[in-house]
Amino acid sequence: MENLIRLGVALGIFCVMVSWEAIKPRRVQHLSRQQRWPINLGLALFNMVLMRFTLGSLAYMSTVMAAEHGYGLLNILSVPDSVSIIATLLLLDFAIYCQHIIMHKWSWLWRLHKIHHTDLEFDATTALRFHPLEIILSMFYKAACVVVIGGNPIAIIAFEIILNGAATFNHSNVMIPDKVDKILRWLIVTPDMHRIHHSAEPAETDSNYGFSISCWDRLCKTYTSEPKQSQTTMPIGLNAFRRQTELGFMQCLLIPFKPQAKR
Repeated sequence: MENLIRLGVALGIFCVMVSWEAIKPRRVQHLSRQQRWPINLGLALFNMVLMRFTLGSLAYMSTVMAAEHGYGLLNILSVPDSVSIIATLLLLDFAIYCQHIIMHKWSWLWRLHKIHHTDLEFDATTALRFHPLEIILSMFYKAACVVVIGGNPIAIIAFEIILNGAATFNHSNVMIPDKVDKILRWLIVTPDMHRIHHSAEPAETDSNYGFSISCWDRLCKTYTSEPKQSQTTMPIGLNAFRRQTELGFMQCLLIPFKPQAKR
């Protein structure tokens, strides 16, 4: 049931954002959907099937196990459910923020994560573009975090739904008025804020790591408010992968195992 709920919500948000992109796009895209979507959706489908038959419920089962045995900070403190849910959501979101930084800074993990940044455009399908090994490592990381935190089982399900929905939203090529965007950024990560993280400028790529809550970047001094070039003209992706036609589904899977150029 948990997986069906997550899938249904994820598909609903994806359809909303894709429709919004078609009606009110932020940027003119120079690569067609036919060039990019088979790769991004192919990776999403591959990862979904892989997790369905392997580790898909690991985070939830880990928090249930932690609750049964009294493991983890929140279980030891015996806090009320309302506090446990809020604390779990906040602590896990910060943990994902930290993981994202590590994926960029540790060269072996960057080999996996860079597939996400090889997309030369930026839309809702970019949120699906991850190497399966990164998905597996991320699941083990989340499972370890929920045991240490003693996460609330209800909050774990909610967190997965929020994380998927937020990623789809903040990767979307949608137009949001600047004034509205500036207000939203004080609470959540907006597409304009996260698009800077996908800039081809290395200093901008190494900023704005948050996925849903925007405060971590501000508190940890990794926030960039505006790109050097405008949002509508700045190049997206990694310069080493500009020849998009040579990068297909299998090429994405093999990138981590090839000789790596310096960033």
